[in-house]
Amino acid sequence: MPHILDADWIIDALAGKRYARVTIDRLAPQGLAVSVITLGEIYEGAFHYASPETHLAAFRRFLAPFRLVGINEPIMERFAQIRSNLRREGKLIPDFDLLLAATALHYDLTVLTGNRRHFARIPALKLYHGGKASE
Repeated sequence: MPHILDADWIIDALAGKRYARVTIDRLAPQGLAVSVITLGEIYEGAFHYASPETHLAAFRRFLAPFRLVGINEPIMERFAQIRSNLRREGKLIPDFDLLLAATALHYDLTVLTGNRRHFARIPALKLYHGGKASE
């Protein structure tokens, strides 16, 4: 399972953006994961609609083949360390991004994200370098 999806890739795939679907389909045999943090971000988006149940069902169908990875104490410790370092440097990024990064580092996963500028601030984090046309 060498890759983990950020919410933007999932949203783009569900919106029918070709680069996202093709890349996810190509990487799926190697293994794709989704963090419970990203799951929360995606589910939150469903509640912006008049009929959230329809969107939640679509999200669940799309996410079913991927491994769901949780948060544990070592991930939270890494999150805190990264957050402290970035705060000290004046380069803090959103907590959900930090939690995804800590999860990716813990499981040695490459992050598929369009937020490369945020994630590039985190040393040793592997970022996917193909597919998405804009960042």
